[in-house]
Amino acid sequence: MHKIGYVLTDGFQLMALSTQAVFEFANLVAAAPFYELSCYSEAGGVVRSSSGLELQTQPVAQARRIDSWLVPGVLEPLQAPPSPALRALLRRAARHARRVVGLCTGAFVLAESGLLDGRRATTHWGHAQTLQARYPDVVVEPDRIFIVDDGVWTSAGMSAAYDLALAMVEKDLGADIARTVARNLVMPQWRAGGQTQHSELLEIAPKTDRIQSALAYAKGHLTNPLSVEELAEVAALSPRQFSRVFTAETGVSPAKAVEALRLEAARLMIEQSRHSLEIVARETGFRDRRHLREVYVRRLGVSPQSTRRQAREP
Repeated sequence: MHKIGYVLTDGFQLMALSTQAVFEFANLVAAAPFYELSCYSEAGGVVRSSSGLELQTQPVAQARRIDSWLVPGVLEPLQAPPSPALRALLRRAARHARRVVGLCTGAFVLAESGLLDGRRATTHWGHAQTLQARYPDVVVEPDRIFIVDDGVWTSAGMSAAYDLALAMVEKDLGADIARTVARNLVMPQWRAGGQTQHSELLEIAPKTDRIQSALAYAKGHLTNPLSVEELAEVAALSPRQFSRVFTAETGVSPAKAVEALRLEAARLMIEQSRHSLEIVARETGFRDRRHLREVYVRRLGVSPQSTRRQAREP
């Protein structure tokens, strides 16, 4: 049995704690109680989340044989640093545990405890710069979903904790069980650790249903030409009116938005598959491999090959 201990502090984020559902479903899919979950805090007793929910915990000093320690983050990590006693407990625990995990801004707790010194780590993009400035010995990679550096794992903000938890299940029980858990949780995708934290659809952020529908159509039909005329027909607007409304709502032209969607899809294929760049280019609507590389380097500042190498890092 693999024992997982969540270390909670006042103000912890409930979404990080909800990763327990990943391990619960892993037990159901495996048809065996592989994971055992417990919640701890420094002194034990009631701990209050940032939303006000109270949870009963055990004293962390009483924990025995925990295989994976998970530390959820808080909204303002600099305002709630771990106590010296908790830092010492985490350092001792890390020597015996299989992994120590910082979920979202839980990375600050690991860094304050010295567990990230000399290691690669990530956190919520809004706090990454602060993490790097406060802990210069940590190699912060601000645009990663999660990072595994030996036995120390860190994740980006909020929903990225689910991707990390699924990666733990894959490591422990295999990819088939992890994929089944993701399907049971109705997750739209299971993101690799090397994937960026940003989404082009969120960045473009259209305001009306017509433009949203056109973008959703474009994302689902990247091998089409996706001309202004084609997208305007989906939005039930004239091409001229569509271009004007689209640019006013999103701040970019339809052509630039389509290029961004193609690029995001290509990046995901490069990170998560072993398809050649010729296939990636064809499946995402680029003219050829050369065109894909040209756009990739211009917009992301790195080559597709570099992205693939980084995604394959352990």
